[in-house]
Amino acid sequence: MVRRFIRFLLCIVGVVVLSGAAFYMITAPNPLPESHWANLGAPDVKNGELVFWAGGCVSCHAAPGAQADARLTLSGGLALKSPFGTFHVPNISPDEKAGIGQWTLAQFGNAMRRGVGPDGQHLYPSFPYGSYARMSDKDVNDLFGYLKTLPKSSNVAPPHELPFPFNVRLALGGWKFLYFNEQPRVVLANADDRQKRGQHLVEGLGHCGECHTPRNRLGGFQPDMWLAGAPNPEGPGKIPNITPGSKAVGGWSEADIANYLATGFTPDFDSAGGSMTEVQQNIAHLPKEDLEAIAAYLKAVPSH
Repeated sequence: MVRRFIRFLLCIVGVVVLSGAAFYMITAPNPLPESHWANLGAPDVKNGELVFWAGGCVSCHAAPGAQADARLTLSGGLALKSPFGTFHVPNISPDEKAGIGQWTLAQFGNAMRRGVGPDGQHLYPSFPYGSYARMSDKDVNDLFGYLKTLPKSSNVAPPHELPFPFNVRLALGGWKFLYFNEQPRVVLANADDRQKRGQHLVEGLGHCGECHTPRNRLGGFQPDMWLAGAPNPEGPGKIPNITPGSKAVGGWSEADIANYLATGFTPDFDSAGGSMTEVQQNIAHLPKEDLEAIAAYLKAVPSH
């Protein structure tokens, strides 16, 4: 009887150990190797600036309330409230101590594309790497080069304020296992080059789905409701549906959408409001061709 009990206990321990090992292997941080980021050459800083505006970096990483050129000092400090706690946006200026001045391209690239921090830890998806995963290596390299040209800041953002179990970073591996991928958010039949460029911008750099797509209780996108509108993460109200089936923008033409992105004015002479004001101001830095590509994509996605 005693031997049976001991064997039973050993079996239980073995199952637990093997299950734990399997869970870790599936959910461990998975950065791209150093070799992936080698030999990309000198960054194209001009393209890096366009990537910077398309990615909306200033909206979160500039100091709260910063205006004009002060917005280019990416000192962090913005508090992002969510159902999971409050995230404090970090300093990503080229400061060697407080910012990313000592990061390598591989460290930066893996943060952007894989949600893995410089010490190999999972990053929280309050940083939209789930969208940035669709960036090209060139865009990552060019953006990193551009960020190095911006002013330094010694500001150190406070740590995140997250209750248990959300403060356990290991659990993020499970979230990534469920929701993180680099695949297109929607499949466009017979997409032309403009629509493909728009898809790259909307699903990747522009990370439009981060606000415009509803999420489940674990914070993962509801994939069958892409861009169909969602609760406002900043408070009351709702982020609008921007698919062709929307009552608000479904009747807009491609030209209407492109003009709105360039000027902030709707076809009926209303203007962008709320957090979209700053998003529009960022996107307006892009060339006309990119704004038209975004419009072409938004007219091609499934209606909701």
